[in-house]
Amino acid sequence: MWANNIQTLRENSRIYKPLQERLNALQSLKRTLQKYESQILEALYKDLHKHPTEAFLTELFQVYEELEFMITNLPKLMRPKKAKTPLTHFGSTSRIYAQSYGVVLIISPWNYPLNLSLIPLIGAIAGGNCVVLKPSEYSTHTSALLVRIIEESLAPNLVQVVLGDNKIGEALLQETFDLIFFTGSVNVGRIVMQSAAKNLTPVVLELGGKNPCIITQHADIDTAAKRVAWGKFLNAGQTCIAPDYLFVQENILEEYIQALKQWTIKFFGADPKQSPNFGRIISPRHFARIQALMQQSMQSSATQHKILGGELDSQSLYVAPTICIIQPTKEHPLMQEEIFAPILPIIPFKKLCECLAFSSQFPKPLASYIFTKNSQEKTFFLQNFSFGNGCINDCITQVANPHLPFGGIGNSGMGSYHGTQSFLTFTHQKSVIENHFEFPLRYPPFKQKLFGLDFIKLCKMLIRF
Repeated sequence: MWANNIQTLRENSRIYKPLQERLNALQSLKRTLQKYESQILEALYKDLHKHPTEAFLTELFQVYEELEFMITNLPKLMRPKKAKTPLTHFGSTSRIYAQSYGVVLIISPWNYPLNLSLIPLIGAIAGGNCVVLKPSEYSTHTSALLVRIIEESLAPNLVQVVLGDNKIGEALLQETFDLIFFTGSVNVGRIVMQSAAKNLTPVVLELGGKNPCIITQHADIDTAAKRVAWGKFLNAGQTCIAPDYLFVQENILEEYIQALKQWTIKFFGADPKQSPNFGRIISPRHFARIQALMQQSMQSSATQHKILGGELDSQSLYVAPTICIIQPTKEHPLMQEEIFAPILPIIPFKKLCECLAFSSQFPKPLASYIFTKNSQEKTFFLQNFSFGNGCINDCITQVANPHLPFGGIGNSGMGSYHGTQSFLTFTHQKSVIENHFEFPLRYPPFKQKLFGLDFIKLCKMLIRF
């Protein structure tokens, strides 16, 4: 059935979408989201045990911000951009037109199922595209509600939602799209790219990686502990830009660990399992992976000391906020892949160059963070660490700024979006020259020209000056 729906979208994608039509769609989506706000928060709680405040801040608030940005700025973004024209094109005008791709496939993940479905969708609609949205099968309540919201707010020949497991995803990838936008794991990202290559379909991949976070002796220790505890354990550690592992300078290690423990307990209590503020793992399958990882790491000789946590409950899919000190070795179980769980390994260091040497053993991460007041350390971090996006003296918050492009580099992804960058990502920048002047020297036969090649070379020299 969805194959016929894709054909309907393809036919509609050939029709230019004027400004007002795009604005109407975005405004309709906004009104429907506001109507279903309470149901959205309830669905996110059922799927991930997200507290309503956390769910609003990390899901709905960012979607509303993106909608407001696009509704306000779309008239300017759609306007053709005048480009400079060199003297060699005397009498011509040059412009850049934002052309929609056509039919876009958006495959979204389960960890922020509303945010990571709708923010790309907003960019695609703003760019004048038609969309097939494939949300995750794991976030069942939110995905089902997305169908209802989109069917009520957007025309069926503009957006179609396809539900189903990975088999449905694989089948969708056999279809021909004009752009594929995927958010998820590196392994699945490779599959998406391989499928897209068959039709030379452009892709945007928002993936992940092992995001380092550095706490130097020049950091505000209490602030650094508070913000890392929040960023790491947000959504039970299931955040692609969360700190994956922590470097702490040796001479502040003990003080920092105490502050980190205190803030974690302050956020979630002595028993986080009873806290309404702490999330749950999305599914038994993901829980089993984390449980095996926890067991391997605690049995590893490279794990020096468990500081906090380690408790698990398979019935409620609960994994306690866990902090441990490990040796700086790539072979440690927690260093084999992105952790994507509320487990935070700490690696002590003496000099900042040690952090660079260790983190450089891994593919370039989606995010990196440093806490320091020292300007030289900030400069060293910015100039030597390669990453998709990040913060100085904070973590996670870069993703909430619609004026900053968000995306990875290397193994952590390609392409970016949010705000203006979303519009650019979902449109082709079509360059056009309109000529108002005849230039006879360009036409053959060249020997019959009055001045010929010497005159052309002279003109070229004069243009330089």
